[in-house]
Amino acid sequence: MANSVHQAREALGHRLREIRRDAGLTGRKLAGLAGWHSSKVSKIEYGKQNPSEDDIYTWCRHTGANDQIPDLIATVRHIEAMYVEWRRMLSAGTRRRQRISRTLEAKTRLMRWYEPLLIPGILHTSEYAAEVIRRVIDFYQIPDDLDAGVAERIARQQILYRGDHRFHFIIAHQALLTTVGDTDVMIGQLERLLAVMSLPRVSIRILPARADYRVPTNQFIMYDNRLVHVETISAELTISQPREIALYSRTFHELTRQAVCGKPARALIATALNDLRNDPLPP
Repeated sequence: MANSVHQAREALGHRLREIRRDAGLTGRKLAGLAGWHSSKVSKIEYGKQNPSEDDIYTWCRHTGANDQIPDLIATVRHIEAMYVEWRRMLSAGTRRRQRISRTLEAKTRLMRWYEPLLIPGILHTSEYAAEVIRRVIDFYQIPDDLDAGVAERIARQQILYRGDHRFHFIIAHQALLTTVGDTDVMIGQLERLLAVMSLPRVSIRILPARADYRVPTNQFIMYDNRLVHVETISAELTISQPREIALYSRTFHELTRQAVCGKPARALIATALNDLRNDPLPP
């Protein structure tokens, strides 16, 4: 997956380098005027270091570009907001994270969600959600608010039934097979998936296991054309640059072409259900 934060830093660095060159200053000269170590200018310009707001003020003051300060400061703040470490996000438990998602979903008319490994959170049964959130709590060693986290996740599902929101889910076939909890939990979740498919504003497609490789993929959620959330192991990325959002839109479109819906999708889910019923998971 491309590192969107690093790309944004590089773009900002390129812009600052142009401002410095337009002022007729070398990197060494600017560092001397600012009282910085000689390598700081190079690190900023090549995206290896994110400038602080004070750095921006200093840079623009010495290059005669004070008119660019507001826009550059906004860019710095955007980069800082793009990357949120999970440990910091979950420092007070999982309930807060669920509430943030609930607020964002309420403002979204069209949600597009791709999941390669698990069933999307907004479609969970309470039992499936409890198993997933329990693993999050254990893995990140955060405060145990399991019941509150599950309750908040289930409360998010009210949006599926109210308002004019639309939901388009693409779920990789592997997500139907990934073991979460025990046989009963998995059966309940797959049955829930079949039930949700009948909702008028919900589209669920399954990406077959043998689908051709056509585009680079990872888990992502698109909120209209405003934001994209991407979950990594260590952090969540918030992407708002139109150019990058367009890439995710193209990816989702390509996955939509490959994924199946309607009867073929139901058949894949039904097969996974029958396999569980005929050959239960080991206790």
